Amino acid sequence: MKRIGARAHDFGTLPAAELASRLAANGLCCAQLALNKAIAGLNLKPGELNPGLAWQIGEAFRSHGVQIAVLGCYINPVNPDDAARGELLRFFKDHLRFVGDMGGSLVGLETGTPNVDYAIDPETGSEATFQALVRSISELVETAEACGAKVAVEAVTTHTISTPQKMKRLIDEIRSPAMVVIHDPVNLINAENHQDEARYIEEPFQLYGDRIAVIHAKDYTVKDGEYRQVATGLGQMDYSRLCGLIKETKPGISVLLEDSGPDTIETCHAHIAKHWPA
Repeated sequence: MKRIGARAHDFGTLPAAELASRLAANGLCCAQLALNKAIAGLNLKPGELNPGLAWQIGEAFRSHGVQIAVLGCYINPVNPDDAARGELLRFFKDHLRFVGDMGGSLVGLETGTPNVDYAIDPETGSEATFQALVRSISELVETAEACGAKVAVEAVTTHTISTPQKMKRLIDEIRSPAMVVIHDPVNLINAENHQDEARYIEEPFQLYGDRIAVIHAKDYTVKDGEYRQVATGLGQMDYSRLCGLIKETKPGISVLLEDSGPDTIETCHAHIAKHWPA
């Protein structure tokens, strides 16, 4: 069973019902929803998300048959400013508390850099930064367990969790079913390692396939040594390999398109359909 969705804000910043209608009209059954990016008029701060607002947004999406597969809350969990990091974690906990009112259970984040501006930092790969991440994720997971929600962690080559091995180590450190993984193969690939693309598609399924809860789908190109992320079907990634693994090991999982708006959605649908096993 193939379930294709998208990042909601790639289709505009709109009232919830209008946005959900637009997603459904483009053949999408699920979405990753970042509230402040996607819902018109919202600029939520810690403590402002509430059950009534969450229910209204969830009801708008439910009425159009669009599941909120991931509630995006892409904070920097290793921000070195203690006060700022505390507020970011508080904001994420708001999402964990109210994601159920929207009909979902997953709240997603990346693992950040030890820089107040979220910039690339030479200390990102250090043991100290990893341990800082463990402390933050542990705190979030404690709230998730109490709420019946899940913290969905996504790796990026320039962030604290940059490889499948580091993700496996984080899973082993946290030791809670309330931490799951968003697998985005393109996030693990760069200009230096793209020749090993198959490894970065497959290895997460081998190391922690039971924790993969969502797939992010986009593409990439490498030309004259320059790496660039593009919409699905406009790059060089082996989608036959990825789609085969999804069908074999994760039937019915939400596959969420990134960098794919109304102008590219037909190409994305066609590319996935072409490579989806019969």
